[in-house]
Amino acid sequence: MQALLTVILPVFLVIGFGYLAVAAKWFSDAGTDALMKFTQTFAIPCLLFSAIARLDLSGVFEWELLVSFYSGATVGFVAGLLGGRYLFGRSWQDSVSIGFCCLFSNSVLLGLSIIDRAYGAAALEAAFAIVAVHSVYCYGLGITVMEVVRSETRRPLPLIRTVTRAMFRNALILGIALGFAVNLSGLPLPATLNDALEMMTRAALPAALFGLGGVLVRYRPEGDLKTVLFVCAVSLAAHPTVTYAVGSLLNLNPNALRAAVLTGAMPPGINTFIFASMYGAAKRVAATGVLIATALAIGTVWIWLQVLG
Repeated sequence: MQALLTVILPVFLVIGFGYLAVAAKWFSDAGTDALMKFTQTFAIPCLLFSAIARLDLSGVFEWELLVSFYSGATVGFVAGLLGGRYLFGRSWQDSVSIGFCCLFSNSVLLGLSIIDRAYGAAALEAAFAIVAVHSVYCYGLGITVMEVVRSETRRPLPLIRTVTRAMFRNALILGIALGFAVNLSGLPLPATLNDALEMMTRAALPAALFGLGGVLVRYRPEGDLKTVLFVCAVSLAAHPTVTYAVGSLLNLNPNALRAAVLTGAMPPGINTFIFASMYGAAKRVAATGVLIATALAIGTVWIWLQVLG
């Protein structure tokens, strides 16, 4: 119960404040869009750049950590893809979008916030290692499979160009890439730039959580309930369970295991709706899944905190 009060509820209260402010018309939709653009395009890329630039890459990027997390993510994608097609009779394009909902957990806005509050800097470093390849892996897998099912005759070179262009238009990926460039080059950042980055990163997660609450007002529950509950079950239970099993088998250290499992236990992120909108596939499932899974995560994340200790 202590974890619920001190770790989870403060994060979800900030989301709730954002939801209430927009629902009550105290904060406009235009303001929410501007806030999310600031966080997604500037503040969070600065946070990721700063974190990756300072990481001990050899100490944090353990193959066991990445295999554990991305095994769970990939199982989630395959389960969503096949479940959408064979359990719910959706088209292959809809099924890929449903698979993406089960693949792309809210690793940054919710994951980093909860891991930081629960376990501190040691586990947060492992979380940044996961986040560093999260968008690249998830968008790479989702876009590749979607393009394949859309056009079976798609040649490899245009497909690679489509995937690469979509990924590297993402400001989060650019921030991560620049962080790697600075880290590997060994170039020190000027103190003035460090101070400016610190100011930006302090604003990133609280502002993003508030904005997330405002955005969720738009995602009203409507239809496809069985499919949505399936997405919630895969995202909140199957993904972290597979990650926990693989991480335990590979003897991950406790902080890395906690980071991997908790990141996997996060609900689908808003990127799942963006992906669905890109292709016009299963948009209602994605929107409703984000809303319902985020609400359910208050309880399921608390359960995982008890399991991880």
